[in-house]
Amino acid sequence: MTRVRIPLLLCAALLASAATPAAGAPEGCGSSTTVSGVYSVTFNLSLASRLPAGSTITCRAQVMPNQEGLNFPHPQLAATPVETAAGLAAITGSTATCATEIPFAWTVTSGQGGIVLSYDIYAVSNSGTALLLRRSVRQSISAAFPASGGSVSLSLNLTL
Repeated sequence: MTRVRIPLLLCAALLASAATPAAGAPEGCGSSTTVSGVYSVTFNLSLASRLPAGSTITCRAQVMPNQEGLNFPHPQLAATPVETAAGLAAITGSTATCATEIPFAWTVTSGQGGIVLSYDIYAVSNSGTALLLRRSVRQSISAAFPASGGSVSLSLNLTL
C-alpha cells in the first residue's frame, strides 16, 4: 500500500477556502422565512359631514412588511412589496362599514417584523366626482404577521 503525502500548507489552504462564504453571497444576511396569510381590515365610519345624495363610500387599504423585516441583499435598490385591496361601504344612516381582505406572501428576514398599514377613504358622488374623506399615509398602524397561512382582523373606527 502506498502512502500519499499531502503537504500541510495545501491542507490549510483547502480548509480555509471551505470556511469562507461563497462569492457573491450577501454578507450579514441571516436566514429568511416566508410569511403569508390574509389581513381583514374593517373601517367603522361615523359620518359627521353630510355627503351628496346617492354617494358611495369606498375604502382602500395597503399593507407592506415592516422595513426592518425585509430580506434584500441590497435594500436600497429593492422595491418594497405592497399588497392593496379595496371595498365598498354599506351605509346605514350616519354610519358606514367598509371591509377589505388583503392576501399576501413575502420573504422576510424575520417573522417578527409584522406589517404597516395605510389607507384611503373616498366618497364618490352620483356624477362620478371623488372626494377624499380620509387618508393615512403614516406608517404608524402596525400589526404582527399571522400564523402561516392564517388571518388577522384589524378594525379601525373613524369619524369623517
